[in-house]
Amino acid sequence: MNKNEIKKIAPFVKPYLGFVFLSFICAGVSSAAALAVPIFCGKAIDFMLGAGKVGFSGVLKFAYFIAATAIIAAAAQQLMAVCNNKITFGISRDMRRALFEKLHKLPLSYLDTHPSGDLLSRMISDVDTFSDGMLMGLSQLFTGIITIVGTLAVMLIYNVSITLIVAALTPLSLFTARFISKKIQRWFTAQASLRGKQTAMINEVTDGLKVICSYSHEDETLEEFDVLNEKFKKAGFRATFFSSLTNPSTRLINNIIYAVVSLAGALFAVGGGITIGQISVFLSYAGQYAKPFNEISGVITELQNAKASLVRIFELLEETEETEDSPSAQVLENTGNVCFDNVSFSYTREKPLLQNISIDVKSGQRIAIVGPTGCGKTTLINLLMRFYDVCGGKITADGKDIRNLTRKSLRKSFGMVLQDTWLKSGTVRENIAYGKPDATDEEIRKASEGAYAHSFIKRLPNGYDTRIGEGGTELSAGQKQLICIARVMLCLPPMLILDEATSSIDTRTEIRIQSAFAKMMQGRTSFIVAHRLSTIREADVILVMRGGNIIEQGTHKELLSKNGFYAMLYNSRAKNENE
Repeated sequence: MNKNEIKKIAPFVKPYLGFVFLSFICAGVSSAAALAVPIFCGKAIDFMLGAGKVGFSGVLKFAYFIAATAIIAAAAQQLMAVCNNKITFGISRDMRRALFEKLHKLPLSYLDTHPSGDLLSRMISDVDTFSDGMLMGLSQLFTGIITIVGTLAVMLIYNVSITLIVAALTPLSLFTARFISKKIQRWFTAQASLRGKQTAMINEVTDGLKVICSYSHEDETLEEFDVLNEKFKKAGFRATFFSSLTNPSTRLINNIIYAVVSLAGALFAVGGGITIGQISVFLSYAGQYAKPFNEISGVITELQNAKASLVRIFELLEETEETEDSPSAQVLENTGNVCFDNVSFSYTREKPLLQNISIDVKSGQRIAIVGPTGCGKTTLINLLMRFYDVCGGKITADGKDIRNLTRKSLRKSFGMVLQDTWLKSGTVRENIAYGKPDATDEEIRKASEGAYAHSFIKRLPNGYDTRIGEGGTELSAGQKQLICIARVMLCLPPMLILDEATSSIDTRTEIRIQSAFAKMMQGRTSFIVAHRLSTIREADVILVMRGGNIIEQGTHKELLSKNGFYAMLYNSRAKNENE
């Protein structure tokens, strides 16, 4: 990791510095104990090589030392493992929370242009991969550093010449590992990116499986997945293959070091410069010294994989957030008057969508918005809710620019029923009371009756306490929409947005709901995006949009009398509905 990456991860590590320190201490104790064992073994060997006899008392004493040291080392390693787990999984939890919190701060434009599967992969798979790499890295880093430094220090005490030989050959392992790691980084990066694309595609296919099957596109979808899966296989194979070269390379060099130490020790022993026990100590230390380098391949593989995932995690965490409310932002109260003043908007600079839109809506008015698909109806609603900000002009609520209002107060002033329903995992009661958690059972029941949902809810296995899964898959499209309508009826905010609100409901039920809507909309400013023009005849003003512009506006009768675009739309759709 470079300095910039360390700086990014530092805030996540800071709460666990106590565990980091304790883990380092445990690593020191464990390594010190491991370093002491060869010394005791060497002393015991020397007691066994005495002239004509074996010093059993001395051997037994050092056997006790060895046993005690081994117990201490095991306890220290266990405690270090606990600390490392606390650090790793704590950071993983904090990262996932930060990513989840980030999702709520991202502008709608980002969510519209990035597959949900890729976001899911970053929050789950990439955090897991980073966690695994960090866990191994921590475990090996602390013990490895202390082991290398400790073995060199002890070997210097015993024999400077042999130690210098070991130290001179060590850089070969480091250079080899570094050379290979540079080669494999790009493959781990590619692997992480492709993993996100795979997750996104699987998520997409799962959501649209019925449509795929109805159009007999199973084979085409499988071919597309095979292409992506093959790319993922190649990237994974190359990353793993090249990373696996590290271990044999470092082991070869470490075996050479071991052989050199054996030969040098034998020569010194012949000259009387070192004892047999000391040679055994040196050989043991040579093995311990080489161990961190032998394990370096696994560490590098995990760290490179973790680094690639870390890049993707921070790409999301560093995305530009939705602009915060200004410190002087006002709270919107008792609203109803809305004005679009020469509003322009485009998703991309190359393709303008809304141009010079001006609307003056009085409190309590019912405004219907109609027009062909892609004309900007839903975009107008998104601007009103500040899911997007205008590119030109301004929108005011009660005379105040909505950009100078808090988003929470603005959005709380609206109740929305959309064509695309959303229900959370939980009971029917919890879903209806989503906007008013403290609602009484009586209030929930009355809202459900007003939305004509009460009758079918009573027939559910446990009534209002019936649990529904994510998205309400156990319910029909019409039933889900009725629950969403009941949710708005319970809150009764000062303004309403009904975007194709009855699109999934049969005509008979729609008539009854329109009656409920009419009652609910009394005294409330309402914006209605309708696909059935017959449902908006009572609107105070009908805005007819085409190509991002309002080309006609007026009451139903006024627009029919003009015999323009609205009259053509109405007569055409009325004919289709009658047929």
